Amino acid sequence: MKKNYDKIAALMFALGTVFFLVLAFTNNQFFNWAYERHQNQISWYIRPMFLIPFCYFAYKRSWAGISGTVFLMLTSMFWFPRPDAVSNQVKDFLQMEMDYLLGYWGLSKILITLLVPSSLTTLAVAFWKRNLYFGISVMVFIAVAKMAWSVAFGGEAGKSIFIPAIVGLIICIVLIYFGYRKIEKR
Repeated sequence: MKKNYDKIAALMFALGTVFFLVLAFTNNQFFNWAYERHQNQISWYIRPMFLIPFCYFAYKRSWAGISGTVFLMLTSMFWFPRPDAVSNQVKDFLQMEMDYLLGYWGLSKILITLLVPSSLTTLAVAFWKRNLYFGISVMVFIAVAKMAWSVAFGGEAGKSIFIPAIVGLIICIVLIYFGYRKIEKR
């Protein structure tokens, strides 16, 4: 019975995620509204923290928890108010990101972008199978790939995500490592 509710809730979150993505890419007003709030760098520091519950729910084998965390991670870009001041580096990076998302989608862009869901799937599998070190190595890969992508496509402006990515990675590794060890002792 519990598994049925878990799968139903997972499906609802997955549909919410699809709805959010369709809305973002088909409604310019919503896209621009969300991107204005995405300039608030608090969300840049918060987003990596979603890997902690993501890994926890994968460890607990909760489809709803995994799907709900992905939904929250995606929508967190607009939870915070539009900042009063934004550095030029952040503006340039976000403009590149916007151009990337709204520009032509060729095969190479599709393959690069598929790294996001495939790396999150690999991370979920690692913790689903209770493999801490593989999970941590996937988290490191995600952070390094995000930083490399940011510099490759955003140049100097791409470095604006380095501190949030590194801080998030360190916090996630430490909390997941000690949380995993504590759960395994039980």
